[in-house]
Amino acid sequence: MKVAVIQMNSTSDKSANLEQAIRLANEAARAEAKFLLFPETFNFRSEGNPIDLETVAESVSGPSIVLMQAIASEHKLWILAGSIAEKSDQEQKYYNTSVLIDPQGQNQAIYRKMHLYDAVLAQATMQESKHYLSGSQPVLGTVDTTTVGLSICYDLRFPELYRHYSSKGAMALCAPSSFTTPTGKKHWEVLLRARAIENQCYVLAPNQSGIGSGRVPTWGNSMIVNPEGVILARASEMGAEILYADLDFEALSALRQSFPCLQHRRF
Repeated sequence: MKVAVIQMNSTSDKSANLEQAIRLANEAARAEAKFLLFPETFNFRSEGNPIDLETVAESVSGPSIVLMQAIASEHKLWILAGSIAEKSDQEQKYYNTSVLIDPQGQNQAIYRKMHLYDAVLAQATMQESKHYLSGSQPVLGTVDTTTVGLSICYDLRFPELYRHYSSKGAMALCAPSSFTTPTGKKHWEVLLRARAIENQCYVLAPNQSGIGSGRVPTWGNSMIVNPEGVILARASEMGAEILYADLDFEALSALRQSFPCLQHRRF
């Protein structure tokens, strides 16, 4: 399966973000990728102002997802719409929601970010829980015949989520992110490679670049990592880019048979 991991520099200009997403998706489709992955908050990033979120929040059948559905249907490919601010039943509270779309343009799986990023950094205090609600459960999707585990950004720090996915048959782990530069320099690569190695899975990690929530810069460096922790493709720190790789799931199955550490688990 040829995948395209798409790095963006999304801003508070929602229309411009969606125009960029269309351009990048069309480019990836011309390159014959069959699974396209966008980063967290691909359609809108702000400084965390709740008024902005109220203005741009959508349902999973809203205009941003409908646009992704149209692209998927037109090109007959799979798209992971990294995440949007999804409206909830609570006033001024939202879910950070990732949507997997099939080649017929239908929502195949919906994942709401379980772990919310509340942290004190040198540049700013990040408090996702002020505006967002936690998702309640892990979500697996199927891309063609391949089981994939869905996650978002800060989830990467919680290995039990990914172990759950690998125990349920996942062969690829999706981690759309807006990972900050201060933590990204230290932990981004290490976390992605660790999740790949310990679960014997491909890890597909489209990240944001540029300025993110709280005016904190984001790290870029989107990656595709193979099940042995080898980085197959890596983006630069700044700007929009597309990474490509061919995922070999037969080779992955052979690796799991020759080195069956997943079968050796004791708990």
